[in-house]
Parts: sequence; structure tokens; C-alpha cells
Amino acid sequence: MNHTLSTRTEGSLHEPLRPVRIANCSGFYGDTLAAARNMVEGGPIDVLTGDYLAELTIFILYRARRKDPAAGYAKTFLTQVEDVLGTCLDRGVRIVANAGGLAPATLAEEIGKLAANLDLSPKIAYVDGDDIVDRLGEMRSAGEEFRHLDTGRPLSDRTDSPVTANAYLGGWGITQALRAGADVVVTGRVADAALVSGPAAWWHGWAHDDFDRLAGAIAAGHVIECGPQACGGNYPFLDEITDRRYPGFPLAEIAADGSSVITKHPGTGGIVSTGTVTAQLLYEIGDPAYAGPDAVSHFDTLELTQQAPNRVEISGVRGSAPPDRLKVAMNFLGGYRNTMTFVITGLDIEEKARWARQQMFELLGGEERFDEVDVQLLRFDHADADRNAEATAHLRVTVKGSNERVVGREFSGVATAMAVGGYAGLHTTTPPTPASVFGVYWPTLLQRDLVDHRVTFLDGKCHLVPNPPAGGSDSGGRASIDLPEPPDGPTRRVPLGTVVGARSGDKGGNANVGLWTRDEVSYSWLRSWLDVERFRELVPEAAGLEVRRYELPNLRALNFVIVGLLGDGVAASTRPDPQAKGLGEYVRSRYAEIPESLLDTGPDRHRPGTPTRPDIVGP
Repeated sequence: MNHTLSTRTEGSLHEPLRPVRIANCSGFYGDTLAAARNMVEGGPIDVLTGDYLAELTIFILYRARRKDPAAGYAKTFLTQVEDVLGTCLDRGVRIVANAGGLAPATLAEEIGKLAANLDLSPKIAYVDGDDIVDRLGEMRSAGEEFRHLDTGRPLSDRTDSPVTANAYLGGWGITQALRAGADVVVTGRVADAALVSGPAAWWHGWAHDDFDRLAGAIAAGHVIECGPQACGGNYPFLDEITDRRYPGFPLAEIAADGSSVITKHPGTGGIVSTGTVTAQLLYEIGDPAYAGPDAVSHFDTLELTQQAPNRVEISGVRGSAPPDRLKVAMNFLGGYRNTMTFVITGLDIEEKARWARQQMFELLGGEERFDEVDVQLLRFDHADADRNAEATAHLRVTVKGSNERVVGREFSGVATAMAVGGYAGLHTTTPPTPASVFGVYWPTLLQRDLVDHRVTFLDGKCHLVPNPPAGGSDSGGRASIDLPEPPDGPTRRVPLGTVVGARSGDKGGNANVGLWTRDEVSYSWLRSWLDVERFRELVPEAAGLEVRRYELPNLRALNFVIVGLLGDGVAASTRPDPQAKGLGEYVRSRYAEIPESLLDTGPDRHRPGTPTRPDIVGP
């Protein structure tokens, strides 16, 4: 084995190093298995990372562990490790992933067994301490109220207990493991960007208070954490994606000053542009002061520069001290849920829908038998359709309750039994389905000193990870941007997406929609035109909900957070799009009066790489 980087120990002196090349091979649990091999073999890298945990994933892993006490981690990660471990050891490539989920120690042991079967001897470490579910009693006795971040309700308002509770750890445990010579580091719940900032701090020998450098690495980590999304995946401006192959996975070249270049391996699909990087920077954020366990990264200070084809530099990121409290994600068992969808065809759509609802719950003994009933009529139909399917609407009925039998086959069986006694043409999209368990998400905060952040090696050596200096954040010093006056003159009613891009997602029970433009004039108009009330008009679902609006002029972007749109989190949401993935595209589809001067469709106005600021150089 060639451990060429193992001399990077704490306190060592060395010459300034080249940028560290940190590659991503997973954006979620279930991502492309071949990505690990492709990233290792596709070009030179120093660290292979993968993000396997979303807020929903922890609940999924809990359910897996209920069936099998030896489960609780991302099992697909083992397949990827088997593919690349030997090559990584030969090349000195470190492997860092949060695939440990609820069982990082178990995963580390399984990797050890796998390595032994391959006749390999890597040094394996795991990072834990994030799982605090068994310590909640003592923490509450010490005065922690675990108030819900959005509602302010204390945990004591609930009569049940959470089944999972995980604090978001930072990257210093990863750094410490790598400094001690680890070849493979698996973690439980760490902040997604810590998978990048931790290795960057190890490589460059950063200190705990190097907040600007850490903030730069956090920004890069946020960009690459979701895999192909940084390389054109889910990108709204289709005209810019000239390579329509499945996008490659991204990597970040992070320099000693914290600046980075986002790129991908040669010959892979998609594109890395200021647009794709902007989209990912806006994904699932709130305040531009992006707070993490190790630093606050001020996204409204960074600058993007297209250095070359598929190479985007992120520079100028300002950082400040992190909060003195860690975010904690809790999950409760919410009960059981089930959904049946009726297809309604042709005429009298609304009357048929009312009749179906009335008939269904008469047969079930009333809606009061369920804790919650959600009925949505989804209209896809249009008059005199050329095809049968184009004349149909869906009546989507979701029920929740504590009785698995009633919510399960009793509910779905009645839907099927209505087939010959209901409205004309009644049929459903699925056969009768059993009930499924759903979780209720509870985001909260915890004093960081109460969490034991640990690094443990398979040989038994265990190290506590000290906390970085904390205590809040300043403004970071927003980047100075000179914007032109908003255009006036005649307007045309067209879809907002004609001039505006969007990326949306979930943060617990909240949804975010990041909107940006491709030039300053369009942004000047968007910024002056789109206030909170007009956003509510675009998204009627936001009526009655708190909407937070943030400006990021350096990205020509606005970010909106709709508090509570997803209810008690993704696992409990009854929306057809529970993670709000399509919400941004819905906003782009809404019509608006847009100045005609912004609607120039000339061949070079928004050609990929066309400079729209003096500091951007196109391919």
C-alpha cells in the first residue's frame, strides 16, 4: 500500500500544498452505484466522498434497524467500497462518507471484514456521538427544552418520545481521523458539507478559527454534496445543456485559501457552469448566512467565475464563528398512512369527485375514524381530448391514523370495492395497498458542549474531538454589486421561467425556492418586482404560511422559504411532491408581465459561457 499522504499530522510544517481534489460519488442513499469506480478511475483525486443521508433517510434507516438490529447504515456503500478500496489504497486516495447513518461502528466493522476478504489492510475509523436519543432524559434534566425551530413548541408538549435524535456534527472529527492516518472514515450524522470541509482542513492544516477558509470549503461542499446536480442535473435552462448524456459527478479542487474550482472528469456528461453552480448553491438553503457546526459560510459574499469549460471558481467567501448550539433532527413515529388515487374521466369531474369522497367514507364509517384525511382533486383533463388519458383527472385520497388495519387494507379495499357501484368509469391507479409507517420531523437545537464528538479506530483507539470557537456570526460583509436600474417600458405576459431559473427543495417541514437570472438587468427587475406578496400570488399554497425572502445579489438570486408547506416533514407530507422538488419549476411556469426588453431571444444573449459580468470569462 502506498500511503503518500499519511505524514499530514497535526502541527506538521510543510510547504504550501496544491489544491486538494475532493470527489463526490453519491448524492443520496440509492444513487448510481458505479459512480465510486467512475470517480476513482476517471481522473486524479485525493479524497472520495459520498453523501447518503437526508432528513428522511435517518427515518428509513430506523425502520430498517427495527427489522434487523444489524442494519441502520447505507448498505450500498459497501458495494462501492468493494469496487474501489484496493485502487484507493494503491493511490493514496482517502474515502470519507456519512453512510454510517445510525450505525457507523457497525459499518466500520463490515468494511474491515470486506477488506480482510480482499486481503487488504486499510486503517478504518468511524465518527459518532451524534446519536443522542438515549441521552435526551439527562439533557432535558439539564435544562434543554428542545424547542421546535419553526413553531417554538417545547418537546414537553409531546406525550411520546422520539425514535431518533441526531445532532449535526462538523468536519473536525473527519479531520482528526485523517490526521491520525485513516484510509477510510465513516460517520453518522454530520453536516453534509463537513464531508468536504473536514478533508480540506486536514490537507491544508487549517486551524479551528480559519473561518474564511472553512467557509470556502463549506460552500464547495454544499455544491458537490448532491452529485450530478452540480453538473447539469435538474437544471432548468435546457438550452445550456448541450451534452444530454447522464451528468458526471462533481469534484472540488480546494486551495489553501479556501477558494475552489468545481469541475468534473473529462469525457463525462452534462456541464459545470456558473449557472449549474448557482443552482446548487441555492438548493435547500434559508438565510444566505449558511450556518454549520464549524463556521457560518456567507453565501452572499462569494463570487463565481467561469475559468474554462466545466471549471467554475468559487472565491471570496467570508466566514464567521459558528453558533454555540448544534442543529438536532428528531423523528417521531407518526402512525400509519395510506393513499388511493381514483381516476375520473370526461364529464362532470368535480361532481364525480364529491360523490366518490362521500361514498368512500360512508362505506368506511366516517372520516372521523381517521386522525387526518387529505383529499386532492388533481386536474389533468381538457375538453374534447384527442386521447383518453388526456381527458382524465385524479382524486388523491390520503388517510392517517393509529390503527394499521383501518388505514391499511380496510381503507384501500373499500376504494377497490367501489369499482362497480361508483361514478361512471371509476378505476384506481393501484391495487389495494397496505398501510405504511410515517415519521414526524422535529428540528431543534442543542448546546454543543453536551455532545461527545468522537473518533474511534477499529483497533480500539478513541479520541474526543474538541469544539471549535463558537458564539454567533457577523454579516460577513456582503459582496458589493452595482446593479442597473430596473427596466421599464412595454411588457409581455409570458412564463416567469423565460428569464428566471429556479431550484427548490425541502428543509424539514419547510420548502425553499431559489430564483436567479442570467444577467444583471433581469435581476434588477426580478429584485424590484418579486416581493413576498407577489410570491404568494405565484404560489397559492403559501397563503396563510410564513414566507421568508432573502437577497443574494452576487448570484443574481432571491431565495424564498415557505415555512410549514411540507407539514411535519417529508415522511409525513401529503403533497404529491413531498420534497418540493418540482416547486421551482411550477413557479417558473407561472405567467408574469415581463419587460419586453428582457425577452430578447438573440443567439448570444444567454449562450452558455456568454459573459454577463466583467469577471466572468466564457469557454
